[in-house]
Amino acid sequence: MLKRLLVSIILWLAMPVLKAQVNFTSSNLPVFVINTHGQYIPDEPKITADLGVINNGAGKRNNLGDAFNEYNGKVGIEMRGQSSQGFPMNSYTIELRNDTGAEVKTTLLGMPEESDWVLYAPYTDKTLMHNFLAYTFSASLGHWAPRCRFVEVMLNNQYIGVYVCMEKIKRDKNRVDIKKLESPDIAGDALTGGYIFSIDKEANAWFSPYHPNNNPNAYLQYSYVYPKPEDIVAPQQQYIQQYVDSFENALAGPTFQSPATGFRKYADENSFIDYLIVNEISRNVDGYRLSSYFHKDQSSINGKIVAGPVWDYDLAFRNADYCDGSLTHGWAYNFNQVCPGDYYQMPFWWQRFMQDTTFQANLYCRWQQVRQTVLSNTRIFAIIDSAYNVVQEAQQRHFTQWPILGQYVWPNPQPIPTSYDGEISTLKTWLTQRLSWLDDNMPKTGICVNWPATNKGTIILKIPNPVINFYLGNIQSKQSQTLYVRVIDMLGRVVYANTMQAQAGANAFPGAAGLNSLQTGIYFIQIISETGEKVVMKVLR
Repeated sequence: MLKRLLVSIILWLAMPVLKAQVNFTSSNLPVFVINTHGQYIPDEPKITADLGVINNGAGKRNNLGDAFNEYNGKVGIEMRGQSSQGFPMNSYTIELRNDTGAEVKTTLLGMPEESDWVLYAPYTDKTLMHNFLAYTFSASLGHWAPRCRFVEVMLNNQYIGVYVCMEKIKRDKNRVDIKKLESPDIAGDALTGGYIFSIDKEANAWFSPYHPNNNPNAYLQYSYVYPKPEDIVAPQQQYIQQYVDSFENALAGPTFQSPATGFRKYADENSFIDYLIVNEISRNVDGYRLSSYFHKDQSSINGKIVAGPVWDYDLAFRNADYCDGSLTHGWAYNFNQVCPGDYYQMPFWWQRFMQDTTFQANLYCRWQQVRQTVLSNTRIFAIIDSAYNVVQEAQQRHFTQWPILGQYVWPNPQPIPTSYDGEISTLKTWLTQRLSWLDDNMPKTGICVNWPATNKGTIILKIPNPVINFYLGNIQSKQSQTLYVRVIDMLGRVVYANTMQAQAGANAFPGAAGLNSLQTGIYFIQIISETGEKVVMKVLR
């Protein structure tokens, strides 16, 4: 801690004194006013400061002289980030507190109540929206991702630009919704969750026994996130390490594709597919290897490792001039081949996943699904346009205070747009080309490749009629999804009901043994998806 504090102070002393370039009086965005009363904000620990938030509501101006009507009280505040601490515009972690220093949970800008928040400084990201985009993409795929609000910030009577106020990754019913794990929970089901861990620069947990691909001298390090390093007890440390080791052993082993003994025994495949999709669309140069979070709930709930939440995309979406970070072609998960000399290498997981034909098939089906819906070009550009409209006024003040448009800020690739509109146009052009490359290069294997063009749904029931043996039937699904199966007799009675987690491809008909004992007669088989899609077949038993 002392070393980091000294480094932060040295960087702070080396920085030029911030000079006010903007006479800031009002905004269409919420306004954060921070007063540290002359204290320097260190990397850690947090110092106590005052925070006032002005938010008069949609369509209303927020004047600097207005009352602090969203929040008015104490906060603990510290600098956050690592390489970004070298920028003149810094990001901060804030904890809402009362006058005695205890944390206070409250709603902020319409986001669910909590005490811990992040004020992210989009200094090197001149679109101001890279994190917002990645988090929105992940949320669109059905996962929790930090909610974001664009704000403008005054620090000690100085305007410091447009920030993104966002939720910090934390175990909470409104954030990473896993079981609370306390020090007495050292046995039974209670010991199995919940946990949050990460792959990052902070080595405070354990090292993987597997070297990253193509680099036998590199090591993969894990960090404890929840419980925190100072709170987690030895049995919990041993449990989560052994569980992750078991996942890696299964993935590296010869039966890694087996549903029973392979990686799927320990990991939630669908979450890893969606995590890959967000990282590949954004071509995040830090993706998979830094700021990569994972969580695990209790075994009685869903005891598998879940990929996410997504985090830290400032160097994504063409914003890296090294390790092919700005290219529209190529897989981001091949980072180790592109940059074998980088100290922070990717785990072997992702290339191994892509050797699994079922994973490839499920990835392609999921890609086809989301590209036609929540991640279509039209939807993605609508998200960009909505963010552009929100910050259009404020970005002019931001880039007056920080006149960096058209200037190189590490690690901006060339050519560097000279205007904010140019940044947005370049982003859209890059995304168009990136999405096109992904469309062309997603592994085209599995049922979705051969799905009948005339079938616009996602379910096909295949069963011989008359039904001699239900084992001869199967349910084909175009994607991974939950299906509700019912068999109804001629009197309208439900003689069989089941819920199944269908994988993309052919799925065995559930409960075939019991159904084979049905009496001779006419039955109706119903299969209904969570979205309401229904397939009905009249069969003779």
